[in-house]
Amino acid sequence: MPRSAVDGIEGVVEGALRVRVTAAPTGGAANEALLRLLAAELGLPRRAVRLVAGATGRRKLVAVEGIRPEELAARFPGLAL
Repeated sequence: MPRSAVDGIEGVVEGALRVRVTAAPTGGAANEALLRLLAAELGLPRRAVRLVAGATGRRKLVAVEGIRPEELAARFPGLAL
């Protein structure tokens, strides 16, 4: 959700991670803010997180390298992998 008051991960809703970023959805700023936030939250370099689909939509598909699916599932229970 772009243009939020603060950057943060709210949790898992219907199998998807709900994330808020302060950046506006223009020029890819909100997408970049999302990827930076996810990388920081997971303790990974920014290059390990990339947007695969959904660049212009509210629902995104993100690929994460350097972390096992089991670790993601433990960190975010209910997340559809």
